[in-house]
Amino acid sequence: MEMSKTIGIAAGVAGTLFLGYCIYFDHKRRKDPDFKKKLRERRKAKKAAASTGPRTTIPNLTDHEEVQRFFLQEIQTGESLIAAGDIENGVEHLANAIIVCGQPTQLLQVLQQTLPAQVFALLITRMRQYGSQSSENERTKLQDMNDDLE
Repeated sequence: MEMSKTIGIAAGVAGTLFLGYCIYFDHKRRKDPDFKKKLRERRKAKKAAASTGPRTTIPNLTDHEEVQRFFLQEIQTGESLIAAGDIENGVEHLANAIIVCGQPTQLLQVLQQTLPAQVFALLITRMRQYGSQSSENERTKLQDMNDDLE
């Protein structure tokens, strides 16, 4: 009985000390003259990153080297982001690579074999969103340019 009472008191004292520690350092952090400035800068940078998003611009499709460079960069970026756990942005980059790819069905077959099923399903959903967002003229123009590249 007395042992449990001692443990209870020790736990209470430890909790109080921890709470005091947290309050002290929070007060010290808030009194820092640069705290609000740093906080505003961090929020501003986060907002700017969120507003611009991971959207990338598709290169000039008549320049074969530029398209190839963009394609390889998007594949590498997409794979590295997926490996790091950022699946949404990784799928975004892979979808960009598929858009400029000369043979998208073959690329999709390779990706279906290499990507997990959930990630591939998300990629297909993203491609459908791209298809519904672009107008018929844009799709025809993109297809004509891809045919010219082949």
